[in-house]
Parts: sequence; C-alpha cells; structure tokens
Amino acid sequence: MTHYDHVDVQESDFSIQNEYEMLRENNQQDGAIVFFTGLVRDFNQGSNVTGLYLEHYPAMTQKALKTIVSQARSRWPISRVRLVHRVGQLNLSDQIVFVGISSPHRESAFEACMFIMDYLKNQAPFWKKENTVTGQTWVSAAEKDKLAMNKWQ
Repeated sequence: MTHYDHVDVQESDFSIQNEYEMLRENNQQDGAIVFFTGLVRDFNQGSNVTGLYLEHYPAMTQKALKTIVSQARSRWPISRVRLVHRVGQLNLSDQIVFVGISSPHRESAFEACMFIMDYLKNQAPFWKKENTVTGQTWVSAAEKDKLAMNKWQ
C-alpha cells in the first residue's frame, strides 16, 4: 500500500472540495473517506468570541503534525491523510483546520480522524489568542480536550 500524507500549515484558506478530490484521485483501493473541518465559532469557555489569532513556530509545528499523522498511521490501516491547519488572523466562521483520511474501511477512517483531531488539540504547538468583546485572551487547552486525548492511551 502506498502512503500519501499531506501536512500543511498556511495562512490562506483551503478548499474542502480540492482536499476531498486529492483523497479520491487515482484511489481505487479505499472504500471510505472521512473528513473534519474546524471553524471559528462565536463562543468559547463562557466568552463571546469575535475572532482568533494563531501563532506557531513553522519547523516545530510541521514536525509535530507529521508525528501525529505517523502515530495515527501506526494504529489504523489508513491510506491517505490530508491535514491542513491555518495560522494568522481568522474571523468568525473561517475554516481553521481540515483533517481528511482515506481507508479501505470506514471504522479506521473515522477513528484515525478523531485521533488526529484529539492530538492536534493537545499536542500541536499552536498558540491561540481569542478576540472577545472585552479584549484579547491567550487560550489554553480545555479539560474536555485533555480527556478526549486520554481515551487513546
């Protein structure tokens, strides 16, 4: 089986259609494609959010994301992975992250997608500053995100 991973951190928006087509292109061995897209919402931990700013160290972040994908690949028989994470200024409803998985079977695709998202929320070196109606706040990992990651251990 040929492995095909795409990991990218970028400021620009991405096209869900393009990402999906890349998972399907010349891919006749997989019977499942699962993907998740994260969006900027207008609330978090009791605050009214008006936007986000995400920072990162490019080399460190790229390496961490590749490690998370590799960990998922070691657990499930997945074929293709597309992981795109945005940084910079994001407004309400903007797309933040895309995780797409192709696999011969849906169970592996769903579980690998959830695993990658749970690890992204806890181990990817992004620093998130929320803009709220009362000012700006650096955001730390939520307890529910830590609990979600623990189920994979």
